[in-house]
Amino acid sequence: MNEKEQFGEIAAQEFNVGDIVQWTTWNKSSEKWDINYGVLMKMENVIRSNRMVSIATVKPLNEQFEEKELFTLSLKLVKPHSFDSEMNS
Repeated sequence: MNEKEQFGEIAAQEFNVGDIVQWTTWNKSSEKWDINYGVLMKMENVIRSNRMVSIATVKPLNEQFEEKELFTLSLKLVKPHSFDSEMNS
């Protein structure tokens, strides 16, 4: 039996810890989508609703202490991490 990749795992391959990502949330008062930005802290496959899915933990840039768990497919890469290039400079 061939093992399939987990739901969202293909999209997760685009990301690395430390990347700047964006996602949208619905604003009820303005009836528009708000764009949010954050730093990707970790990615893992977890069981949700009896299905293994890819979940990303993100530290929003506009919130000091809060971390959010988001479905990896809802993220868009804004800027890849650059730890290696900064260390070699």
